[in-house]
Amino acid sequence: MSFFNKFFNKEKKEELDKGLEKTKSSFLGKLAKAVVGKSKVDVEVLDELENILISSDVGLDTTVKIIDRIEERVAKDKYVNTSQLNEILRDEIVELLGENNTTDLEDFELPADKVPYILLVVGVNGVGKTTTIGKLAWQFKQSGKKVVLGAGDTFRAAAVDQLKIWSERVGCDFYSKGMNTDPAAVAYETVEYAMENNCDVAIIDTAGRLHTKINLMRELSKIKRSVNKKMDGAPHDVLLVLDATTGQNAIEQARHFTNATDVTCLALTKLDGTAKGGVAIGISDQFKIPIRFIGVGESIEQLQIFNKRAFVDSLFE
Repeated sequence: MSFFNKFFNKEKKEELDKGLEKTKSSFLGKLAKAVVGKSKVDVEVLDELENILISSDVGLDTTVKIIDRIEERVAKDKYVNTSQLNEILRDEIVELLGENNTTDLEDFELPADKVPYILLVVGVNGVGKTTTIGKLAWQFKQSGKKVVLGAGDTFRAAAVDQLKIWSERVGCDFYSKGMNTDPAAVAYETVEYAMENNCDVAIIDTAGRLHTKINLMRELSKIKRSVNKKMDGAPHDVLLVLDATTGQNAIEQARHFTNATDVTCLALTKLDGTAKGGVAIGISDQFKIPIRFIGVGESIEQLQIFNKRAFVDSLFE
């Protein structure tokens, strides 16, 4: 059985629509005001669109790229009316996400040649990292996989306890050496535990490092080396968890973490609580790292696989 089996259905699309409601209302509301009384897309409309994209936390560089593409289409077609702007903008954003290795996932199969599958999870405190780990573990368990959670966040008070509570809630295995122990050793031994106990998946938590603390960021490299020492090729993915409500700060966090370790995929949390959902577009474009998961609600099943077409459709419908 595959991960997130029959994942993207009508119910999930409705959850996505609801989760993006604040971003959609803000974005489309501003866009409607920008084109009111206008019959064609001109310089003034494009200037307004640029301001809207930036204020939606798409980011300056990505905004300029989108505007340049729309200008090319306007120049090519000679005349583009404002009623076409939504569709053109939708197409350009989907194309942009596609260029950045973000695919239209409806399901996620664990790689057959990587057992146990080792997932290292990074991110600062408060972004929803531990919750994301718990929700991922639940999804894997629902698809019949044996999962172990490794408590590598050994510095923060109660971090180990929080992860243990999630393991009990999900009904998966748990590995810990307690507080104030070497996180690299925890990671190594979690992989060892997964291999010896026939686990399909090992999800390893790491300390919620402040990206300004260079010595703590270096710890990530040490953890990665330790995991690889136990299992060649591991970790198979490094998942960076970012909080959508922080907007441009999430992009700054992504910059520091990608400099510190080989981040292979992203999870964007708390999209339901912000009008800054446009940050997903900017992060994907700037770092060329696929967004794999998004959080659109608090309940355990409301972590979705990121489907770029569905995401953009929800913004514009």
